[in-house]
Amino acid sequence: MSRTKGGTVAHARHKKVIKAAKGYYGRRKSTFKVARQAVDKANQYATRDRHNRKRNFRALWIQRINAAVRAHDEALTYSRFINGLNLAGIEVDRKVLADLAVNEPEAFAAIVDQAKAQLTA
Repeated sequence: MSRTKGGTVAHARHKKVIKAAKGYYGRRKSTFKVARQAVDKANQYATRDRHNRKRNFRALWIQRINAAVRAHDEALTYSRFINGLNLAGIEVDRKVLADLAVNEPEAFAAIVDQAKAQLTA
């Protein structure tokens, strides 16, 4: 039986890593061993930062909601507003609330009024 060499598969694997390292500086873009390390690290950063992006957007939405709530009523804070929403049974996520606050202030004002009514009741 003739021996099987792995050159074709290895070449394809190396080519895939080198392609992913396109644009890197120095040996990181051309040498497989160094490129693999760089690509692995880049993938670790990408995974971490996908989670961080969600965290950052949630913080942005909260800031926008807080600003809009305070513009509508000085005494009402973000925390009390969210509590009022929960008491009123309004289940709207922060992304939608922030979008309403920016693009549709009348609708957001109606939601704030409902939440405020539940807090005073």
